[in-house]
Amino acid sequence: MINYQLLGKTGLRVADICLGTMTFGEDWGWGSSKDEARKIYDYYRDQGGNFIDTANIYTNGTSETLLGEFMAGHRNEVVLATKYTNAPEGKNPNAGGNQRKSMMEAVEASLKRLKTDYIDLYWMHIWDQVTPAEEVMRAFDDLVRQGKVLYIGISDAPAWWVAKANTLAEFRGWTSFAGLQIEYSLAERTPERELLPMAREFGMTITAWSPLAGGVLTGKYLDDAPKGQGGRMDGHGMDSFRKDKADEDRIARAVIAVGKRLGASPAQVALAWLRHAEVPVIPIIGAKKLSQLEDNLASADVEFEAQDLQELDEASAIKLGFPHEFYAMPMVRSMIYGGLGDRIRS
Repeated sequence: MINYQLLGKTGLRVADICLGTMTFGEDWGWGSSKDEARKIYDYYRDQGGNFIDTANIYTNGTSETLLGEFMAGHRNEVVLATKYTNAPEGKNPNAGGNQRKSMMEAVEASLKRLKTDYIDLYWMHIWDQVTPAEEVMRAFDDLVRQGKVLYIGISDAPAWWVAKANTLAEFRGWTSFAGLQIEYSLAERTPERELLPMAREFGMTITAWSPLAGGVLTGKYLDDAPKGQGGRMDGHGMDSFRKDKADEDRIARAVIAVGKRLGASPAQVALAWLRHAEVPVIPIIGAKKLSQLEDNLASADVEFEAQDLQELDEASAIKLGFPHEFYAMPMVRSMIYGGLGDRIRS
């Protein structure tokens, strides 16, 4: 069953499973037809879902165009999130990027495709590593004051930059980031080093893209998996997202083993695990077929035993490195807390 939670430190209620629509449209060679996308959208809404995620670049704008049609008559019931920054290849150096010009042009184009007057949650899609945080946050605040955007979020940026931007916004009285979107899954836990603690400190809601690691966690890429189960990671330039195969295979087998004990699919196990993260995470689920969405939404009903979580955590564990492991050393804790480290809880 889909439940709801507040977005960051706001009063906006969003579903605890978000529907990602990068698959809406066949422009990239592996997406859903309009009819199938409509079935996926309607089923998600029928199950109580209200949180929809897209981007200006997804399927060359087709994703936003289809959503504009699908939302007709009930726009107010949807928490609509889209993004700016990315642009198709061309000769305009300002077509993409985080700067004000890119933002203002992108938001107007998205509003037209989406057939709406406002965007509920507007994400900066990827940090461009050059635009000053002051420019980004002031431009976002202008859009909020104009009523074209209600809330803002940040995707794919380092923790130090997000912290800088949010601190600056709070100091200046501008709108700050309510959400953080990152790659996070059992196969990609490195955000636990800096991004998750930062989000917890700022009270930001975390949404995870690729929560199934591009299908890796379903086991479809295991050497002994049934033939014909390939996915987006096969070709289309997506193979560059693959991590270490030995690590991925070990984690996938642990997910499958837990799923067999619980009578759940591997996808359901991997998605349900996100609810037990240090900071609970909203998975962004993208489905090409309605059957995939049905399976993914059933993850809300998966309940783990302590043994299940331990097995998953051990199979996917990463080294936190410095300074986290340094802080955990008994000698260091003893010095920091005057010998009372075992009696002080953070």
